[in-house]
Parts: sequence; C-alpha cells; structure tokens
Amino acid sequence: MDLGIAGKRALIIGGTSGLGLASAEALAAEGVDLALSARNPATLAEVTARLAGAHGIRAEGFAGDVTSQEDVRRLREEVEASGGIDILVLNTPRPPSPMRDFLAETEDARWEMAYHNQLESALFVLRHLTPLLLDKGWGRIVAITSASVKQPMPRHAVSSIFRAGVHAALKHLVDEVGPHGVTVNAVAPATVITPTFANYHNLDARVAAIPLKRPGKGEELGATVAFLASDHAGFITGETIQFDGGMTRALL
Repeated sequence: MDLGIAGKRALIIGGTSGLGLASAEALAAEGVDLALSARNPATLAEVTARLAGAHGIRAEGFAGDVTSQEDVRRLREEVEASGGIDILVLNTPRPPSPMRDFLAETEDARWEMAYHNQLESALFVLRHLTPLLLDKGWGRIVAITSASVKQPMPRHAVSSIFRAGVHAALKHLVDEVGPHGVTVNAVAPATVITPTFANYHNLDARVAAIPLKRPGKGEELGATVAFLASDHAGFITGETIQFDGGMTRALL
C-alpha cells in the first residue's frame, strides 16, 4: 500500500534506537526524509548514513537532549532552517529503571527524573516543534507512549502517571491544530522487542498475559506509526492505538 507520504519530512525524537528507530525505518521505507534527534552525535551520524543509503532518502541528525528546553529551542531553529517538517514523532526517554510501584518509589530523584524524561521533555517538544507544522495545511503528530496510560500496570507508576499528562497535552492539541490540517495520535505499546527487551521484569509472565502469546515486533510498531502519519489516516485524530497484543482489558 502506498501511504502517500513519499517526499514528506519527519522529525523523530529518540530516532536512533528502539521504537524511535523502528519508526524511522518504516517512514524511510515509504520515501519520507528524516530528521533524527538523539543525544549521541556518533550514533546519529551512523544511523542517518545507513538509512539514507538503504532507502535513497535525505537523512540528517540533530544532537541534543530533549529534557533541556534550550536544546529543544535549538532543535527547532536547526530543523526549521534545514527545511522544516511535515511529521513529528514524539518518543521521549525511558523512565528510570528498575520500574517500581507507587509507594515503592520513595526517592525524590527518581520521581524528578521520570518527570523530566516522560512529561516535561514531551511538553518542550510539543510546544516548540508543533508550530512548524501549522503553515502547510497538512501535518501529523504521532506520540509513542505506553499501554499503561489506559490500564496502569504493576511497577509502572511513574510511567503511567507522567505519560497520562502527555496524553492530556495531545488532547488539547487536537482542537488547536485540527483547523491547520494536522492530526494528533498516540501509539501505546507494551512488551515490544527492543534492545532493552531482555531486561523486562518478569518477562515470561508478561508475554503469557498477552492474548497473542508473543511480544510485539519493532517493525510492527513502526508500520503503525507510518500508517498514522499517512494520507490514509487523515480522518483519525485524538486517538490512542493500544499496541499490546490485546493485553489491555479497558473498554475505552
């Protein structure tokens, strides 16, 4: 299926590893030019060169830390100067490990780290980068969050609490950016194969709780992000796609 987005340009936050990289791979395969944001300049150079060579697209790297508002402001300036964007994929840093239950999170430093990684960085990105989408009459925002926003899971307190704030921000954006032809959606994954997959707590039990009896694949998540960024999803906005193999039991 031709998703109709060849020649568009996507900025992917955290685009050099894990679910961000899976999204970059899927979009590049559709002919989307890439602007990848990550902390490590060497990794950015390697990943952008590989994706450009493999897919014949333009790929650029922008080094910075999205938990720093100054870095996000600089990212906006650099991305705007290099041609702007049509698609924004929000993929914020992971919460602190190991994951803990609510009352077990007794260290203020861990709460502060989770707040900066999960919520504040997302707000920085949405506030400063969304305006780049508003003047073209077409745009896509896709946030990669967590299945725990709809059904809080054991040991995921800080993730579900702060990512719920991200979803509130996305809901506010729907009305504000809709008249500009911009859609806003989220993909909420659980138990997906990534480089950190083997570190999941109680992995066998987590997989057993999935009706499909297997973890998700990175390329499947990337394809979901690419669809939400496509012309075919032009009338879908304000939605959260649970990417969890049926694990979430919530009705809504």
